[in-house]
Amino acid sequence: MEITGRIVADAKISTVKGDKEVVNFTVVSNDRYRPKGSKETKEFSTYFNIAWWMGTNIAKVLTKGSIVSVSGRLFTNAYLDLQGNPKASINCHASEIKMIHIKKTTEPKQPDPHEISEPVADLPF
Repeated sequence: MEITGRIVADAKISTVKGDKEVVNFTVVSNDRYRPKGSKETKEFSTYFNIAWWMGTNIAKVLTKGSIVSVSGRLFTNAYLDLQGNPKASINCHASEIKMIHIKKTTEPKQPDPHEISEPVADLPF
């Protein structure tokens, strides 16, 4: 199965039993349709929890807002939340990840110690 969508939060690396590491992230796929005979467009979003078991270096580029295409094996998980309400999730063990668009980070630039940041008023010329 192939899923294309936007990453909703930066990927996280988890360690499971046996010291095995996994990269987890969530992708949202948005879709829309117009019911027959209606002028109103219906929009809906589907969230997929992705697990990548083949190395953790990819976590650096799996950042919030990036667009990816993921191929892998889908499965569902049904559970009860802390209040006892039934919930379900769609999960994927990824076998391939293609980066479609990498979201640029907006971290502030570190100052260059060789760069003059203030005007120098007492220049000799």
